[in-house]
Amino acid sequence: MLEPAHHADVVIVGAGAAGLSAAHRLTSAGVTTVVLEAAPYAGGRMSTEKVDGFRLDRIGQLLTTSYPELRRTPGLDSLVLRPFAPGLLVHSDGRHHRAAEPALGRNARSARGALSAARALASAPRVPRAAKAAPGPASRPAPLGGPLDQARLGAALARLAATPVKRLLARPELPAARALSARGLPARTIDGFLRPLLSALLCDPGLTTSSRCADLALHAFARGRLCVPEGGAEVLPELLAAALPPGTVRTGVRVTAVSTTSVTTAEHGEIACRAVLLATDARAAAELLPGLRVPPFHELTVVHHTAPEPPLEGPALLLDADRAGPVAHTTVMSRVDPSRAPADRVLVSSTVLGPPPDERTVRAHLATLYGTPTDRWELLAVHHTREAVPAMPPPHDPRRPVRLLSGLYVCGDHRDTSTVQGALHSGRRAARAVLTDLGVAAPGRAEESLPTAA
Repeated sequence: MLEPAHHADVVIVGAGAAGLSAAHRLTSAGVTTVVLEAAPYAGGRMSTEKVDGFRLDRIGQLLTTSYPELRRTPGLDSLVLRPFAPGLLVHSDGRHHRAAEPALGRNARSARGALSAARALASAPRVPRAAKAAPGPASRPAPLGGPLDQARLGAALARLAATPVKRLLARPELPAARALSARGLPARTIDGFLRPLLSALLCDPGLTTSSRCADLALHAFARGRLCVPEGGAEVLPELLAAALPPGTVRTGVRVTAVSTTSVTTAEHGEIACRAVLLATDARAAAELLPGLRVPPFHELTVVHHTAPEPPLEGPALLLDADRAGPVAHTTVMSRVDPSRAPADRVLVSSTVLGPPPDERTVRAHLATLYGTPTDRWELLAVHHTREAVPAMPPPHDPRRPVRLLSGLYVCGDHRDTSTVQGALHSGRRAARAVLTDLGVAAPGRAEESLPTAA
């Protein structure tokens, strides 16, 4: 419990990934910090529901092993990532097409090697064990097009992977759809692969996102592996909170007002401090500081089923290129991360980019995507988030200022990119700004490799 006269150097409002990341950097520098969270748990939108032994994410945001903030953020050394299979599985015209994920390194030589591999790929169908869908007409091209289209796509991804982030951010800014077309990629490649991929990464099937932010997402995709945290999304903020000094994070505390020298809470009155950092979502931050910009949002629904048997053998991410139903992408999550389901049980997690559709419509679409009946599948949960992911239409500054004035700061994915990487990065930027204004030197920390589960 907080005393009414409690004092801290810095009060952080919000215990999501951004606020917890900032708290680690501040406490490591010797700055007394308290994190206030209105909810009964830390994590914000990175939460996981437990149902009959299943662990069900409310927002199924994907990570990649190439996110540098996962290595740089103190407290995440023990985070284990469960990667998807190296290739994406694209459903189109009743068939599954394997689209290999280029495993690119950090230099031009490895990029050229991956490009050569990409050019050799064919879009041969990979039919799951239970699938019975008939192939489409022979004259109809696969989602990636022919070998030349695949080579162009591989070259584009290789160039993105080898381009420094600063150069990507300096490129002319357009809506992603226009920018991709201007690079000579055919419409069938954009619609058959890049649109479903960016829908999974940024929740933007219309490709209205700033081309700079889309390039950042594709850059991360091309350099790493798509993955999820072992045990559910909540594990990431839980690790961050557990690694802070005892008593740093206080849940169930609702902040009603902020200034540069104090915060007012509904439960404990006024708390004095030297600086305040707002680490809530954009709308909650604007309620405390009227005038802060509230971006538009992408709406998201995650539907979880359990099935009698796995509809796919491996840990693949299955994308819908045809957009013939409500499901944008789906996966047998228990194959990706067995810890999310009881032993010998199957968990299928599917993402709808919009409000919750009729459950029968979802089942019918999943039957088409997996090529197997779904009438015996059991619905576990439907999680709908109206303001799930901040939209990033152009012009969008992925490094929006985090310092409002001396003593008052703001961070979150709405100040950076709408990803976990963006949230963690904005927390680091905000902590650096706070330490600078307080005249405290930020401690250095060598980067370490992040353990990845096989």
